[in-house]
Amino acid sequence: MDRRSFMGSCTAGAACLSASSFQAIAANAQPRAYSRVLLVDERGDPLRASKLRVQANYVFHYPFEATPVFLLDLGKTASPHSLSTKDRSAYSWPGGVGRMKSVVAYSAICAHQLVYPTKDVSFISFRKTRAQRGVQDELIHCCADHSQYDPARGAEVLSGPAPQPLAAVLLEHDAKADTLTAWGTLGGEMFDEFFRRYAAKLSLDVGPQANRAVSQKAVVRELEKFCRNSVQC
Repeated sequence: MDRRSFMGSCTAGAACLSASSFQAIAANAQPRAYSRVLLVDERGDPLRASKLRVQANYVFHYPFEATPVFLLDLGKTASPHSLSTKDRSAYSWPGGVGRMKSVVAYSAICAHQLVYPTKDVSFISFRKTRAQRGVQDELIHCCADHSQYDPARGAEVLSGPAPQPLAAVLLEHDAKADTLTAWGTLGGEMFDEFFRRYAAKLSLDVGPQANRAVSQKAVVRELEKFCRNSVQC
């Protein structure tokens, strides 16, 4: 599985990042750069960040064909936040993008049991209001183990057995065109374990291209359209 390391110097990184984003993550982040992928709607047209419904669950796949990502407009500014992985590697999440700095993206693979949204069912999603065992509103909640993540703080774990935040997917917002481009990840990736655990299922659901890197475009869908049954708990 191809893992391209982040091009380390400020000069190399500047080609991929806006100045403000780079300053936010340069100190101690460990981003992994993948293909630059434009987010598009179901018709194949560039997705406009300002057209996202606030606090609605959107899904696309990145950096691989079978690895789902949640895309959210939180409706409020998501400021940079310091976090660490389960092996205590520190990193600085750069915050949201878009006109209000409210658009965020995270791997939709739960950091505990690797639960993820499929076309048939999803036990993990963003919730506007608290679930039965909730600690507060506006969290990503996994019904399989009741792990809860705060998307406004880099998907920090607030409750449950998850050992680390959800891996962030790094986005670039083109202010003039109002488009979004995914270019890498930040934090504790779990892709290798994900592919090992679900090899048979992914082969049936996605086919031999399950671990193929996404290139050029990624289609964004609302979770309700992508998944037949989004479980609420």
